[in-house]
Amino acid sequence: MVSIDSTGVPAQDTASVSTSKFYLAAWRWHFYAGLYVIPFFMMLAVTGMAMAWIAYIDGRDGERIAVVQQELAQPVSAQADAALAAIPGGTLRQYVAPRAADLAAIFRVDLGDTATMVVVDPYTATVLAEFPRRSGWYDFFDNLHSELMLGVTGDRMIEIAASLGMVLIATGLYMWWPRDHGWRSALIPSVARGGRAMWRSLHGVVGGWLSLFLVFFLISGLSWSGVWGEKMVQAWSQFPAEKWDNVPLSDETHASMNHGAREVPWALEQTPMPASGSQVGTRVMAAGAPISIDSMDALARRIGFAGRYQMNVPAGDAGVYTFSRDSMSTDSPDPMSDRTVHVDRYTGNILADVRFEDYSWAGKAMAVGVALHMGTMGLWSVLANTAVCLSVLFLCASGVVMWWKRRAGGLRLFAPPMPRNMPLWPGATLVALAVSMAFPMAGLTLLTVMALDLLVISRIPGLKRVLS
Repeated sequence: MVSIDSTGVPAQDTASVSTSKFYLAAWRWHFYAGLYVIPFFMMLAVTGMAMAWIAYIDGRDGERIAVVQQELAQPVSAQADAALAAIPGGTLRQYVAPRAADLAAIFRVDLGDTATMVVVDPYTATVLAEFPRRSGWYDFFDNLHSELMLGVTGDRMIEIAASLGMVLIATGLYMWWPRDHGWRSALIPSVARGGRAMWRSLHGVVGGWLSLFLVFFLISGLSWSGVWGEKMVQAWSQFPAEKWDNVPLSDETHASMNHGAREVPWALEQTPMPASGSQVGTRVMAAGAPISIDSMDALARRIGFAGRYQMNVPAGDAGVYTFSRDSMSTDSPDPMSDRTVHVDRYTGNILADVRFEDYSWAGKAMAVGVALHMGTMGLWSVLANTAVCLSVLFLCASGVVMWWKRRAGGLRLFAPPMPRNMPLWPGATLVALAVSMAFPMAGLTLLTVMALDLLVISRIPGLKRVLS
């Protein structure tokens, strides 16, 4: 039977652990970071897994509603008229072309502040269904996953959890690294001992194997966050509008096309939109050809938008027609085929044609990273994401089990002890500084916790006992 010493470490490990005060310090930070992170990681894993499967099986906004394929489809304008008739007084905002010949077309119609998705049979121009935009189960889980349905507050809470997750991974890898037992015990779990030793081995091995994938998911998720992503990373990684020679620019950015949800490729969000109303751009329409939703759909097909793509119709006098296809919106399983084209609403000239190869290196990384993060690259990516999510759930559950088996009972957290006479460690200071600079929400949280511990918890014996 395995005995446990006063620190909660298996007896056979005590000798090696006692020689490293840094191990105990890392364990303590791992424990406290986990207190905050575990509930969020469990939520992110469950909601992420749900979204991946819903998008793969059912899609969102009615995109997989089947129709009977016929020889000839009605003009897009006729389909749009049917959608507008279903929402009297509404304004057409978007057309989503069918993914396949036996699927319905989708139109977004706005009436005041309400956006409605209207599903239309492209062969009969018959309205099949209508429902509020982003009102399905996918979006329920998406709102939880991104902001806990709390807006900016929820976004910041999740960003703190993801940032502290990097601390959790760093401290976990430090403890997992084989010092005395060799790589076999680090890479292959030992279940023969049973009890807490078994859970510790399983937790460490799964965490070691998962760490690289978890870092990827955290970084790709953080890139959408409000502080680290929007203020620090995305701000200098967007597609430069200067690449569009002599194209008039709007006061609006591409983020105006998000409509309350992340839809525009990450690299374009902060880039200004081009504006209609000039003679510049690449002429692609015959002189005098009418500019309509039908001619724009024909143009999109002619320049290479096959299958599902999205057309945003102009909003305002300077608005443009925008054709887009990206893996983040499940238009395509290939992120390297991302493409956004803006067309002048008056002349039909192409004002901008942005492709994957035009993105910065960060934009390219995010285009691929988001597709992998969301599992939109086919069944294999859904299965891979499911495996990662289940592994995260196991790590969270096994961490709680190990704490429960180690705790002494009573109203105490029974945190790992801080080693006494901890020497100054310049390396640790540099690491803490680097974490704070790289992930400001994590740095701010760590500073807050240390200040709370120094100024409050350490001065109240009862509170110190409960939290130690």
